[in-house]
Amino acid sequence: MNLIKKLLAAPVAVLALWAVSAQAATVEELSPKSAKYAEIAERLQPVGQVCVSGQECKGVGAVAVAAGGAAMSADDVVAKYCGACHTAGVLGAPKIGDAAAWKTRASAKGGVDGLLKSAIAGINAMPPKGTCATCSDDELKGAIKKMSGL
Repeated sequence: MNLIKKLLAAPVAVLALWAVSAQAATVEELSPKSAKYAEIAERLQPVGQVCVSGQECKGVGAVAVAAGGAAMSADDVVAKYCGACHTAGVLGAPKIGDAAAWKTRASAKGGVDGLLKSAIAGINAMPPKGTCATCSDDELKGAIKKMSGL
């Protein structure tokens, strides 16, 4: 039995020395002044924040902008989401710039606000909010005005 203990003692000692040196290197690498520390700290940041209605929620605007949630211009919305169908008039969609078709629809729906309600709810083959589920009502209204000329 003593021979087995002696044979196992050497690898255990080497493993213990290796673990101590690895831990020491990790602590040195992760000092608050190191770039590695900053990189890890950044990855460990929370991905979200709980906000309570009626209370200020700090940092939400900056997060929205960083995530691409900043308001888009009417041109951006039309180019990215609406143009696929409204440029060619797919399945009866009024074409961009066809003032007569848009005016007829606006008259039937109660103006631009009526068109906006239809766009939000979806109409015929168009899904709710077209293909822009993340667009705000103001962004959609701007896109409708841009396409219709109203």
